[in-house]
Amino acid sequence: MRGSIRIAVVGVGNCASSLIQGIYYYKNQKPAEAVGLMHWEIGGYSPGDIDVVAALDIDRRKVGKDLSRAVFAEPNCTTVFEPDIPEMGVKVRMGRVLDGFSEHLHGYPEGRTFVLSHEPESDREQVVEILKSSKAEILLNYLPVGSEEAARFYAQCAMDAGTAFINNMPVFIASDSAWAEKFASRGLPVIGDDIKAQLGATIVHRTLGHLFSQRGVKLERTYQLNTGGNTDFLNMLNKSRLSSKKESKTESVQSVLAHRLDPDNIHVGPSDYITWQKDNKVCFLRMEGRLFGDVPMNLELRLSVEDSPNSAGVAIDAIRCCKLALERGQGGPLLGPSAYLMKHPPRQFNDDMACQLTEDFILKGENEP
Repeated sequence: MRGSIRIAVVGVGNCASSLIQGIYYYKNQKPAEAVGLMHWEIGGYSPGDIDVVAALDIDRRKVGKDLSRAVFAEPNCTTVFEPDIPEMGVKVRMGRVLDGFSEHLHGYPEGRTFVLSHEPESDREQVVEILKSSKAEILLNYLPVGSEEAARFYAQCAMDAGTAFINNMPVFIASDSAWAEKFASRGLPVIGDDIKAQLGATIVHRTLGHLFSQRGVKLERTYQLNTGGNTDFLNMLNKSRLSSKKESKTESVQSVLAHRLDPDNIHVGPSDYITWQKDNKVCFLRMEGRLFGDVPMNLELRLSVEDSPNSAGVAIDAIRCCKLALERGQGGPLLGPSAYLMKHPPRQFNDDMACQLTEDFILKGENEP
């Protein structure tokens, strides 16, 4: 028995809800019967060995509540696949707002959007104390897209507390050399940036792009349009918050193509918010190219997935890889796991190579390609 992995989460939204539901769901599963995991065990740790010991949020319907109830509070709208979460004894603490709340969200019905708590915000010293007193080993960042200042605030808090960091959103921490060096100098592992869903729009787009290259088809133009009805899509109606998200998703696709496309010939990014879709995400993908004899072809695909469980299936592996790095004394960006699990890692590899690098890291601790 290896014990538990003690994690903290910032942002108790749909993604955190799916992750925490999953931890309890897989506690009751047997390895031979469990579905939906890339790895049942990593380094001796199963999903049920993850223990959430601290949580921060800014919504008044979550702050002050036990985490077992907060994960089901509005505006969360993801599928409930594990309703029987026992009292966890973890009270959601008030975090720091900074740019984590977009002003355009005012005026929407409370059931759709964030409602700011009136509790005093936590400063850096308080967040660090929360992480230290809970003995959290890893902090997961689940802040909304566009929370550039807030993401860096929590990354610094993690370092000050001696806590590893998993950056699930598109602010560049692990892939920024200055931040990467800071984590390395403190001997703290970091995985990031911008989580790549288990079977989502980005991984499918990358796989098809790589297939075009392998089969000698010249890709000339492509788009990926996504719609959804959760708070993530509502937040992204503010186009000023999308620059890093679009860069992350676009670069993830460009990096596997035989030849990079001109910016005018590739569009990858969120498209619109449709309330009734809730946590369901629909991707419309089109790829146009030329094959043998310079003959044109095109491919169109529609993918529908529940967005947050799709994320949790990846986060649960990132947590366990981070734990292994902590046990081995490895600091700085974990290159293989970041490339396999994230859209904008420090170094891009095709997905077959990223998968092999991750297996090499898990089995042998290798962190250099």
